[in-house]
Amino acid sequence: MLAMQAQDLPGAKWSVGLRARQATEAAVDAACDARGIVRSWPMRGTLHFVSAEDLGWMLELTAPRALASAASRRAFLGIADADVERAREIAVASLSGGRILARDAILAAIAAGGVSTDGQRAYHLLWYLAQTGTLVLGATEGRQQTFALLDEWVLEPRKLEHDEALGELAFRYFRSHGPATMRDLARWSGLTMRDVRRGLAVSGGTLVDLELDGVTYHLAPETLSSAPPAPRVYLLPGFDEYLLGYQDRSAALAPEHGTAVVPGSNGMFMPTIVADGEVVGTWKRTVRAREVLVEPMPFGPLSASLREGLVEAAHEYGAFLDRPARLRESGS
Repeated sequence: MLAMQAQDLPGAKWSVGLRARQATEAAVDAACDARGIVRSWPMRGTLHFVSAEDLGWMLELTAPRALASAASRRAFLGIADADVERAREIAVASLSGGRILARDAILAAIAAGGVSTDGQRAYHLLWYLAQTGTLVLGATEGRQQTFALLDEWVLEPRKLEHDEALGELAFRYFRSHGPATMRDLARWSGLTMRDVRRGLAVSGGTLVDLELDGVTYHLAPETLSSAPPAPRVYLLPGFDEYLLGYQDRSAALAPEHGTAVVPGSNGMFMPTIVADGEVVGTWKRTVRAREVLVEPMPFGPLSASLREGLVEAAHEYGAFLDRPARLRESGS
């Protein structure tokens, strides 16, 4: 996948679990703690899960545009270059030697060093230090991840030249998200169309093209030749790549259901029910000490086959959380 959107940590873990059969939430936490997976802001200024070895070259490729686009926000918050560099000095001093700190602790150290962390300044300072290669989210502590120094946390980063990185990004995106268009990749990565075209050219013959209704889609050869999957029902988290990974989502989400999935068009995506590739409803979860309840909210009548699929999907989600799961229909 190369990267998976991860601002909602519990949902992001489930996104991994959906694609790694037999995975559990504990296994995803263990992968983060073991430095195999890291969580940072590699694209569009948004949190993603990334393989640890890939974060460095991705930041080199994508951070310049993200930082430039956030310059007015830094000015609005009154964050000067001196504030950022002082915060960086404090972070390095606080975390050097393999130490890790929770968000509140690293912010307290920065504030004690004379840099205000009031309001949105706190988030933006941490975001900036991560974008510029100083910080990364690392080991899990309770229900949160701690901060560590990127150079100490990721010990064997891959080193890619600029064009090589563009080609790697294009290949990995279309291999995992294809069929998709160049505009989909530009939106997903935050890169320019010029860079996307260059990446596609560098990736060479590793991808194939598919023409449909006058639109060119790119994908891996094995995707085109594989048999269609059997119809089934999935419970997807709110920010899953199935929807967030594309500029045009109409193949999976009918326009008339858009407001149900993104209420108020405010960028917050509800968890979705997907049946045979199509978003057919949303759902809620209630996690209790000994069980998890899944409440479906289908866009239409709940057919027997959809209910059967939802029961199976709920059981899979419960297995991921290592507790029994059951369906709770509205009014029950």
